[in-house]
Amino acid sequence: MSSRAAPPSSVSSPLAMLGVFRYSHRALGLVWQTSRRLTLGLALCTLVAGVMPAVAAWVGQLIVDGVVAGMERHQAGTPLLPELWPVLRFVLLEAGVVALIALAQRGLAAQQSLLRALLGQKVNVMILEKAGHLSLAQFEDSEFYDKLTRARREASTRPLGLVNKTFSLLQNAISLASFGVLLVGLSPWALLVLVIGALPVFLSEARFSGDAFRLFRWRSPQTRMQMYLETVLAREDSIKEVKLFGLEPLLLDRYRRIFETLYAEDRRLTIRRETWGFLLGLLGTLAFYAAYAWVVADTVAGRLTLGEMTMYLMVFKQGQAALSASLTAIGGMYEDNLYLSNLYEYLEQPVPEETGHLTEGARPGDGIRFKGVGFTYPGAETAALSGIDLHLVPGGSLALVGVNGSGKTTLIKLLTRLYDPTEGRILLDGSDLRDWDRATLRRRIGVIFQDFVRYQLKVGENLGAGDVAAFEDETRWQEAARRGLAEDFIADMPGGYHTQLGRWFKGGQELSGGQWQKIALARAYMREEADILVLDEPTAAMDAAAEAAVYADFRDHARDKMTVLISHRFSTVRAADQILVIDGGRILERGDHASLMALDGRYARLFRLQARGYE
Repeated sequence: MSSRAAPPSSVSSPLAMLGVFRYSHRALGLVWQTSRRLTLGLALCTLVAGVMPAVAAWVGQLIVDGVVAGMERHQAGTPLLPELWPVLRFVLLEAGVVALIALAQRGLAAQQSLLRALLGQKVNVMILEKAGHLSLAQFEDSEFYDKLTRARREASTRPLGLVNKTFSLLQNAISLASFGVLLVGLSPWALLVLVIGALPVFLSEARFSGDAFRLFRWRSPQTRMQMYLETVLAREDSIKEVKLFGLEPLLLDRYRRIFETLYAEDRRLTIRRETWGFLLGLLGTLAFYAAYAWVVADTVAGRLTLGEMTMYLMVFKQGQAALSASLTAIGGMYEDNLYLSNLYEYLEQPVPEETGHLTEGARPGDGIRFKGVGFTYPGAETAALSGIDLHLVPGGSLALVGVNGSGKTTLIKLLTRLYDPTEGRILLDGSDLRDWDRATLRRRIGVIFQDFVRYQLKVGENLGAGDVAAFEDETRWQEAARRGLAEDFIADMPGGYHTQLGRWFKGGQELSGGQWQKIALARAYMREEADILVLDEPTAAMDAAAEAAVYADFRDHARDKMTVLISHRFSTVRAADQILVIDGGRILERGDHASLMALDGRYARLFRLQARGYE
């Protein structure tokens, strides 16, 4: 592991600590939006659970004093039953109070459990909805990915945790107010004893919660690397190569070393946190026993009755627990607010404003024009594309040729508006792509990328992904599969179009590389409205016969469409109306096959080199 800078220092002042509570009201609002009924139920149960312990302590005093008084009168000759009945009424009352406390606690637990499920789902949906509005550039930014990782790891549970602690704080505050009313009867100084006993532990917990959070943020890249290594070592699409190359020991060793580094940091923090918690907690214990001695002394001196002694000892003990729980809740709220900053930092990530609204271009039928287009990836120093000029008319075909990394796929990303050019303009039917309504634009484009997705879904759903409006249209599935040459092997599968693909789920069927490519090609054909077809190495995994059949069908159905093809196979490229040879992000040569062969440049040399391989 490489050396790393020290994590940021801890909270510098109480004001800085209080500043993180700005997310509390947002978390409460989020819980309220999730379920008003459950939130109100939590509030009611919190009120009951807060008031009833003081009532139980007061009733306990009445029972003890009633017992003492009854014993004295009975010993003086009064019959037992008349003395017993008043005390038994208080016993029944206390039983009812205890039952009510238990009911309130059960209600809190049940409602918190239900809210946890609802709120976890709501926050995860918020995270995924936000992801749907982010740009490709943001997903390819490692710092942004750290934000996403932090948001997904804990933020889905933190809002409810914050709300639970808020209600816990309210419950304990109500209990403390109730206990305070009783303690004032002993002495106002008794309240000070409670505070002195609990405050040091609270300050310690708040300090170490902040340290834990900063450690969590600081090491997000290492945590993400751990998750990646887990994926590589346990996924079917990578395990074959890992085993073949013997990478398991190397990657597992790296995984262990990351864990050991992170564990050492956790261990140091845990030891410091628990050591200080124990030492400062002793102050609370000393405060309680000082109060204990005070109450016992007053009772022996005759200033308190036995029932009052019992009540005050109970109130001191429960009051100390309530105050400690209140301060712990505040510390927990502080920690939850810190972690919620991850969620809202992600949710508030700025999204490029969508200003396009066109559904038709200024010059319908003009096709696609690139005018002086250049593009540099965010953070890169060298342009991926520069000075690109081209014109593709309806019914025309364009082939892109060049070595890997020359800029071919980047050009496709610009055409499909996954990125916007940093220089120049791209026009469709005479209007800038940025002025088009994005949904309208993408309905006009059918695309198969070289790194297409292999959805762990049913066969038909893999095809239907190409057109969400026809996601479950079996007739469209069948037509797309026929054009993509996938219908034969789909017919042989146990469930046909309803066969589960991939190995992630029970009964899933894995396909060969060529079969997956036919699925992806059929997916592109689902877009019947598309008049721009983009094929990035669409037949790289297919045999020669399948490739020939794909391009024969492609030529039959693409006569009125604009087609863009990326391929390293010149047998397919040569049929294009226009061929661009791209190198270093610039157009090196352009023309049809015959003119480029006559030019005897880069294209001609590559064509002859490939042709000799078939001799």
